[in-house]
Amino acid sequence: MSSFIEATQVKAIGSHSYSGFFPEEWCIGSVPHGGYVTSCIQATASLHFSTTLKAQAQPHVMTVYLTFLRRTSTGPATFTVKDVKLGRQTSTIHISLTQGSGREELVGYVTHTNMATETGISLNTGWSLLPAPYPAKIPRLRTNHDEHWRNYSEMPFLKFRKASAQIDIFIPRAGQLGLSMVDEWIRFKNGQKFTPDSLGYVADSFPQIVESFREHAQDSIPWQHRKGRLWYPTVILNLEIKKVLPPAGVEWLFVRVRAKQIKNGRMDLEVVILDDVGELVALSQHVCLIVGADRNLAKRREVAGNGDSKL
Repeated sequence: MSSFIEATQVKAIGSHSYSGFFPEEWCIGSVPHGGYVTSCIQATASLHFSTTLKAQAQPHVMTVYLTFLRRTSTGPATFTVKDVKLGRQTSTIHISLTQGSGREELVGYVTHTNMATETGISLNTGWSLLPAPYPAKIPRLRTNHDEHWRNYSEMPFLKFRKASAQIDIFIPRAGQLGLSMVDEWIRFKNGQKFTPDSLGYVADSFPQIVESFREHAQDSIPWQHRKGRLWYPTVILNLEIKKVLPPAGVEWLFVRVRAKQIKNGRMDLEVVILDDVGELVALSQHVCLIVGADRNLAKRREVAGNGDSKL
């Protein structure tokens, strides 16, 4: 089984092209996990800015904006980079992910900067999470003895959600603070630390909000969707990094996820990531679909003209 570091490793095959490999253990069903793929995009951008664009001296991802066009698949992947805008404070590149016979499955933009040299106005906005999450004591989390948090080992369909099995998830003992909200503390099961390039995966790793409705408010779920596996493919994912994690990484991160509307098989997600001292690390916004797991596992249909497959 590959570690996160191994699974997100990319290699240069040219000044603007890179190769990677998506293993099965980082999938949801048969499709590589969207957050994991996002981290592969981050890793590609980081390598590009440390080699081809080293002269820019902009090592830190500031923003990621991705559109998932089609289902990705396990196996080799190629990342093609185009330098869009190279500036003194920020630089933006376009990345395209292709697999198989050259089908384009994801496109997006990544903006880099140097957060160590940033200057400018800073103001205290007074922002905080509302409602406030339950307090946590990290030493007691490690032994699953925290007063307010417990290990969440009963995630539905965990064998289907293999990528979600790579982390320990801790949820409130008293239950979530709302049906459309998820609070969690997470860490890698293998002891690996969360680094900047892992934030894409973190931003897409949590108990699904729809599953909370299925468990606690089943009457609000149409009868045909009350049981069985569902899949929540990402259509668009945005990520903004607010704080650079240390090079050695951190063991724990706190994540809050909220949905504002779940309607007609589509939902939005707002994700806030904090470190273990409560500082804001990253923000993320998602647009997701809600479909049956059969859509995930179905054989890919060839589309006349370019060999692509629809979702």
